[in-house]
Amino acid sequence: MLQLKINKHLLECGTDEAGRGCLAGPVTAAAVILPDDFSHPWLTDSKQLTEKKRLELKSIIEAEAISYAFTHVMMDEIDSINILNASILAMHRSIEKLSQVPQFIAVDGNRFKSFAKIPFETVVKGDSKYLHIAAASILAKTERDAFMKHIATQFPQYQWQQNKGYPTKAHREAIKKLGATPYHRKSFRLLPEQLSLPL
Repeated sequence: MLQLKINKHLLECGTDEAGRGCLAGPVTAAAVILPDDFSHPWLTDSKQLTEKKRLELKSIIEAEAISYAFTHVMMDEIDSINILNASILAMHRSIEKLSQVPQFIAVDGNRFKSFAKIPFETVVKGDSKYLHIAAASILAKTERDAFMKHIATQFPQYQWQQNKGYPTKAHREAIKKLGATPYHRKSFRLLPEQLSLPL
């Protein structure tokens, strides 16, 4: 059973990101403040749920949350500041967009940078421990998936509607055959043999 939040008496947001390990597309984060009486039997880490359940939960979260926001950080920013900093930036921008300023931030993972002097705590596997982090993981994942499906229509050969930009065999074969697109992260190792030199 997931807990509602870390501090019972504070206005607290949960934040999480999706797409850190992808070769293409943005890294996407979300921040969510849930009401104190919120509960839902399905709500857990987005990776444990089917796409259908994630989309159903997305509607419930958006209808019932006190406030929520998401942000895409695009490939050029990822390439210029690195994926960890881009993930944290996406979380910061999402928290900044919330209609209420949280008194505490619960962060999925083990890395974060202070935002607006608001106290925070990082929680490893937080999306399977706290409802607001799980809610943020669902919004981040569904919004990023929607973005990848949209750009898949421009570059169907890369099968982003299925792999969402992750390094699947089919995705890497398409890069090998056709090269990188403007949506690929140039700072990432797109092909396994990319760094090996012929001797």
